[in-house]
Amino acid sequence: MTTQEEFEAASQRAQQLSSKPSNMVLLQLYALYKQATEGDVTGVRPGGFDFKAIAKYDAWASLRGTSKEAARQQYVELVNELAV
Repeated sequence: MTTQEEFEAASQRAQQLSSKPSNMVLLQLYALYKQATEGDVTGVRPGGFDFKAIAKYDAWASLRGTSKEAARQQYVELVNELAV
């Protein structure tokens, strides 16, 4: 089980990665972070031509039902993989 301190440390490491991850990995990091800190996505899916907001919403929505603890664990594991 990942502690809150481990999660926060991983969040700091994610901002200091030596190379920028791909857009898909960035979306995954975003979605896991949001799920871990806020839980399931709320609100209406963005529309129009705000493709970045739509992608972020969809990535987060794909984790609907995932517990905060599981999302924290997955986030830490992903950051650890990227930091190698």
